[in-house]
Amino acid sequence: MMGPCYNYGRYLPQVVASVLTQERVRADVVIVDDASTDDSLEVARALADADARVTVLAHEVNRGHIATYNDGFALVRGTYVVLLSADDLLAPGALARATDLMEARPSVGLVYGLPESFSTPAPPRPGWRPVSWTLWGGAEWIGWASRRGRCFILSPEVVMRTAALREVGDYNPALPHSADLEYWLRTAARWDVGRVNGPVHAHYRVHEANMHLTAFATMLVDLRHRLAAFAVLDQPQTRALLPGAPARWQRARRALAREALVLAARDLDAGADPATAAQLADFAEEAWPASAAWPRARAVRRTLVHATSGRRPTQAQGVMRAARDLADRVRWKVWRIVGIS
Repeated sequence: MMGPCYNYGRYLPQVVASVLTQERVRADVVIVDDASTDDSLEVARALADADARVTVLAHEVNRGHIATYNDGFALVRGTYVVLLSADDLLAPGALARATDLMEARPSVGLVYGLPESFSTPAPPRPGWRPVSWTLWGGAEWIGWASRRGRCFILSPEVVMRTAALREVGDYNPALPHSADLEYWLRTAARWDVGRVNGPVHAHYRVHEANMHLTAFATMLVDLRHRLAAFAVLDQPQTRALLPGAPARWQRARRALAREALVLAARDLDAGADPATAAQLADFAEEAWPASAAWPRARAVRRTLVHATSGRRPTQAQGVMRAARDLADRVRWKVWRIVGIS
């Protein structure tokens, strides 16, 4: 396990314990402290002194999370690797379940499972659930991601084959918000993808200092970063590995345009600031210029005219908002079961 840490010393003992107590595997931990200003480095070194399976790398200056990932990965020596931020946790048995799949399927380079978020001092203990596997060819998994224009993975629930990690290379520092998505697309262009269905695989801690809440707070920013990540499908190296890459790139652009228009309509139906909806509609045309002619885009533009004139959302808009909320809940349940939606 490789664990990046910045000012999360209070969480380090818990995350390290969640790794070192895993059953049926021999786990090592690499903690990379990115010049924390709290006691993180002291806590990390104390953990290393107490257990030879823990190694610490200390940055003298803060280099950011992408450089921290790459520096930590360079020290990985095991057959499999997990990127686990210091504020997250592995669920009991997660590593054995993931490595069982990869031992049985040598073509699989990336396995993920079900993540659960928590905000309490410790996560609820997961109950027993039957285990099953879902397997995709890498091109097939990319096809699903492109069709939805989104990432199906949070991050702590991923276990990678170290051979795949070495083949794919470093995380992209130009994508601070969507480097994970871009990395998994690059991985799936070379390797198959698997998912362990059923049990909780990892726990994602929700707190006030989460990067997605502090540095990347708006859906428009998220859409832009996802577009930048999917652009890897348009690069020559990816096209050489994945014959259908150009079509998948076009599909992702269309999907992101559709999502931007849905979000714009949702904002307008809720009576939110029309300026935000206008920016989302503009992004849709940026991602896929032909989307301007879509009926949904025309409807958003008409509603924008009404909203900017001060008119309140209609009853029909309220019905549409409820229908979208229901569709979102259905997709969320499907994702929890099979890992895509």
